[in-house]
Amino acid sequence: MSVIRVYADTSVFGGVFDEEFQIASRTFFDQVRSGRFKLVTSALVQDEVEPAPKQVRDLFDELLDIVDVVEISEEALNLKDAYLETGIVTEQSADDALHVAIASVNGCPLIVSWNFKHIVHFEKIPLYNAVNTLKGYGNIGIFSPLEVITYES
Repeated sequence: MSVIRVYADTSVFGGVFDEEFQIASRTFFDQVRSGRFKLVTSALVQDEVEPAPKQVRDLFDELLDIVDVVEISEEALNLKDAYLETGIVTEQSADDALHVAIASVNGCPLIVSWNFKHIVHFEKIPLYNAVNTLKGYGNIGIFSPLEVITYES
């Protein structure tokens, strides 16, 4: 079985230290470390982690040797703009759309996030994928870490 490329946004890193999300977030990163997932993140996440608590920054830094940190490309910015023009999210949530765009243009079949308002939302996911199809990108599965981790039987 091939390793799945998964883009993780900033909320997943912070989720490790949030009581509500820590078990699934820690399990996700444990499964990244064990090789089940190839973690992809971005310069956007790196920027968003900078003002975060030290423990979140330390986690991000600890994972740098096994993560692909991709740049914010012109291609991703154009796809984000297409999401905004379609009205999936407003300009105030442009960075959320940019996470989806970065994952899409970098060929990640999955994105994980705890952002249920602007990313992991049943009304928004088909819209992101419709724009991706129109712009020549593949569909992207958008899930919370809870939905992608493997559970012990």
